[in-house]
Amino acid sequence: MKEIKNRSDCPVSFSLDFLGDKWTLLILRDIIIHDKSTYNQFLYSAEKIATNILADRLAMLDKHGFLTKEISAEKRSSAVYRVTEKTVDLIPIIMELNLWGAKYNPSGDQGLVDELKTDKEGTIRKYQQKFRPSSH
Repeated sequence: MKEIKNRSDCPVSFSLDFLGDKWTLLILRDIIIHDKSTYNQFLYSAEKIATNILADRLAMLDKHGFLTKEISAEKRSSAVYRVTEKTVDLIPIIMELNLWGAKYNPSGDQGLVDELKTDKEGTIRKYQQKFRPSSH
């Protein structure tokens, strides 16, 4: 796994140090929007991530507190990845990327896009609440 070092104190640069790679955002998208949580589920996403890149990004996301890795209750040899509050805070950004991408490439699934166009704040809140304990 590549070590991440801050290039500057700029908040955009800091964010890109973690999120500037398309695979990282696609893994987070898969967890947040498509309810994926295991290595094999990520591996079989439409974008066809290579196994070494997937393993590297999952390890980075775990190491830097975006995900937690737990042993699966159903299959002890498998891991289940769960989002942390750090990733829940990214949900509005991921939803904005969905809207931007749909505007300039409207050929994808429009269900979520339509939901965001109708009630963006409510949709974002719904996805955030899905990952937050009920005490929040």
